[in-house]
Amino acid sequence: MNARQIDPPEHLYADELAFLAAADRGPRPPGWKLTPQAVVTFIAGSAGRPVKGSDGRQVTIAAKFVGERALIERCVVTLAGERGLLLVGEPGTAKSMLSELLAAAVCGTSALAVQGTAGTTEEQLRYGWNYALLLAKGPSREALVPSPVLTAMTTGAVARVEEITRCLPEVQDALVSILSDRRLVLPELPDDSVAYAAPGFCVIATANLRDRGVSEMSAALKRRFNFEVVPPIADFDAEVTLVTRQARAAVERVGAAYTVDEAVLETLVTAFRDLRTGGTVEGWEVERPSSVMSTAEAVAVAASIGLSTAYLPGPDPLSLLPGHLMGVVRKDDPADHARLLAYWDGALRRRAEAGGRMWRQLWEQRDVLRD
Repeated sequence: MNARQIDPPEHLYADELAFLAAADRGPRPPGWKLTPQAVVTFIAGSAGRPVKGSDGRQVTIAAKFVGERALIERCVVTLAGERGLLLVGEPGTAKSMLSELLAAAVCGTSALAVQGTAGTTEEQLRYGWNYALLLAKGPSREALVPSPVLTAMTTGAVARVEEITRCLPEVQDALVSILSDRRLVLPELPDDSVAYAAPGFCVIATANLRDRGVSEMSAALKRRFNFEVVPPIADFDAEVTLVTRQARAAVERVGAAYTVDEAVLETLVTAFRDLRTGGTVEGWEVERPSSVMSTAEAVAVAASIGLSTAYLPGPDPLSLLPGHLMGVVRKDDPADHARLLAYWDGALRRRAEAGGRMWRQLWEQRDVLRD
């Protein structure tokens, strides 16, 4: 097998999925690889308790998504029915990761995905044509090129549509009849003109309503989805653990050792949470930047600092944080530069004056932020 930068969850957790499939013999919705309870356990973990397998083995399943178990349970119940699941939230709240984990657990593959953009066409949600075969043999199933959605329909799998609100409304509405009628009409094939949804077919879409260029979903399409809001991580320790794990994995994938101290990562996550929420745990107000200060951005910064220490040793890792923070906040609005400086001269300075060593070191790096 060729080397990959990132393994999809169905490959990364193949042993766990096989174990859970054999361990839980309860009722399964038609076409599902796991029971709904096993899907929840796979994603949310077994809460530190080992799961007993059919062969007597006991395996403790680690949580793969940081969030409320009730949210995952609602998602699984939606997929067991015939409505689509729409995961909505701020950028960087792991909506895509959750959709991949759900798809891998339900049908064994997360690969049947369409990435929504302003350039996504209706054919990418329905079907297209191999024009060489179309000209040679005319309209036929052989000449038809199914979209990931059509493939999921006919095989009873999960179709994923990422960033659906970035697609134009008329493109989004190609899903209305698919979700309503559970079939797709192929008018070019008069003798084989309908593709029917096989048992197990369902659709997971994600929507980031904060980005520019968002196209409002039609009321007809909204009615065919159950909406689930994926919130930012509430627990500080859980966010630090996630940032550490993800950043370490990103650095180790390139063959380098991750040597960033946990205290640096705690400082990084604290700064991101201050700027994301507009306030500190001490009760001080912070002007929020318009840029997204998400957990995903924190992971990217932590990974960048890890790569710097691995390949360009020398500087204290903490001294690299201000420059990376500046890169995050200046992505959208130039005025966010001033907001970051205000944070440095406000909450961060007060922490430094209170005697926090890490914050004092950060405060001493304030000149990095000035043009």
